[in-house]
Amino acid sequence: METINIRSTSQTEFIDITDRVQDAVKRLKTSEGVCHVYVPHTTAGVTINENADPSVHHDIIMALNRIVPRELPYRHGEGNSPAHVKASLLGSSIAIFVKSGQLVLGTWQGIYFCEFDGPRTRRVYVMGVEAGH
Repeated sequence: METINIRSTSQTEFIDITDRVQDAVKRLKTSEGVCHVYVPHTTAGVTINENADPSVHHDIIMALNRIVPRELPYRHGEGNSPAHVKASLLGSSIAIFVKSGQLVLGTWQGIYFCEFDGPRTRRVYVMGVEAGH
C-alpha cells in the first residue's frame, strides 16, 4: 500500500491526484488488475471526473453547495456537518482498472481528492491488486 499526502489550501477544493496515483501504481508494481484509492477522512472524498476543463470542478462544488447548504439546523457541534454530508455523497473510495501498468481512465477523466473542510493535511491510500490474486 502507498500513502499520498495532500495539503489542501481552501475549505472546499478538488485536487487532481491522477499522476500521484499512477506513480503509486508503478511503485506497487501493479501491471494487470485493479487500483483501489481510499480516503480515510469523514470530511473529504474522492471522485473521477473531467480533467480538461477546470470549470467542471467549480460547477460540481456549486451544485454540492446548493444541495447541502450551510444554513440548515445541523446538530453536529463542530460546525462542519455540510462537509460530512458532501463527503458521504461523493464517497471515500474508488476502483480503477490497471492494464500494462497504466490506469485505465477515459480521455477526459482524472482522479480528484475532494476537500470539504480545509485547509488541512490529508492522506490518501492506494493499493494495487493484480488480476487473479
